[in-house]
Amino acid sequence: MNPEKQNESSRSIKNQLRTVLVLTKLNTKRFFRDRLAQFFTILFPLIFLFVFGSLNKGTGNVSFHVALLNESNSSFSRTFVKQIDSSSTFKVDKTTTTLKQAEDKMSKSQIDGIIVLPPSFGSIQAGQTYPSGQAQVLYTQSSTGTGETLTSILVGVFKGINTKFVSTPEPFSVQGKTVNEKSLTPFDYTFSGLLGFSIIGIGIFGPVNVFPELKKQGILRRLHTTPLRVWQYFMATMLSQAITGVVAIIIQFAVAIKVFHLKVDGSYPEIFIFAILSIFMILGLGLAIGGWAKNERQAAPLSNIVVFPMLFLSGTFFPRYLMPDWLQTLTNYLPLTPVIDGLRLLTTEGKHLINLGPQLGLIAIWFVVIYALAFRVFKWE
Repeated sequence: MNPEKQNESSRSIKNQLRTVLVLTKLNTKRFFRDRLAQFFTILFPLIFLFVFGSLNKGTGNVSFHVALLNESNSSFSRTFVKQIDSSSTFKVDKTTTTLKQAEDKMSKSQIDGIIVLPPSFGSIQAGQTYPSGQAQVLYTQSSTGTGETLTSILVGVFKGINTKFVSTPEPFSVQGKTVNEKSLTPFDYTFSGLLGFSIIGIGIFGPVNVFPELKKQGILRRLHTTPLRVWQYFMATMLSQAITGVVAIIIQFAVAIKVFHLKVDGSYPEIFIFAILSIFMILGLGLAIGGWAKNERQAAPLSNIVVFPMLFLSGTFFPRYLMPDWLQTLTNYLPLTPVIDGLRLLTTEGKHLINLGPQLGLIAIWFVVIYALAFRVFKWE
């Protein structure tokens, strides 16, 4: 090739990339000046983080709200009541003093069950040298599972007490042993899903909210009269959204670690690289919807049709393993599913990008498909 033509081509590419950087800078400045955009990109996901984080914060400690009715006058029953009252497993309703009151509260689901210590509980029977008795656990038909769990817990409590009075050989036993594996807490699942929720908000709702307004104001039409190309506009939007997305994700990590004690086992650089790639892919959907729609009336319904199935079926708010097998198989191929699965593997399971072949492969396939559609349907006006 002629050296002059090579230099001219090189200058042309540099000018095109310079244009991309200028647009990226303008779009980023626009975001940090737009309080509404900051709310939906940063504060709105944080609200969900606090809500779901608060719901899952106490799931590690199981407790039962019960009414404890002591009909016995024995010293053992009084000691037992103090033991139950000081236990973190039981929250005793001290305002309930009669069985009728307790049954009324249980029928309204104000308490989980009723523990009754009959008059003979804790007394020493003839021929015995130690106290004995049988406590009763009352629960409704609609709370059978809770009642059975409460009963099994009390059985364990009494087993510990019984060994102090009677030594009985046990031919069969169970030994608990910790394996060298970690399990995910409910908050771990929730946090990875909320990162996906933040990414889908950045990638789809950002362009969908901005593009129709730019068309209405005639800004895109004026840009179309310049030498600006669609790929330049798309690339500038991708870079600016990646910057705002990283800021939003950093804030989410900071809050989750500080407030909800999230333990991150993965590499932060790899997490952010994967998050940026995910933003690029999901952003294609926003560019396609926002670029095709003429106004907000077209953009809003179409974006909701695309977003809400992914939010509920990709494991955003609850694990996908709770779904039927056939539905899990279908949801494997949604664009948001590899994003959330990959973030979960990187964040809480300590995996590396090299271990995320299936997720990265699916993201790459969706990237090609989505941007081919976005370039085809994009309209400047």
